[in-house]
Amino acid sequence: MIPKDPVMLLSFVNTQLRDKNIDLQDFCIEYNANENDIIDKLKSINYIYSEKENKFI
Repeated sequence: MIPKDPVMLLSFVNTQLRDKNIDLQDFCIEYNANENDIIDKLKSINYIYSEKENKFI
């Protein structure tokens, strides 16, 4: 289950991206999550997705 809290979500997403070596789109497919919802929620705590680094920074 994906965390609802933005800070916990940040940690969870970045860990999964790193450990599974997948990009955000594949993460969303695997976890049946909406990519825009994740981006918006993490933007609310001033994090944006970097495709180059494959993590939210």
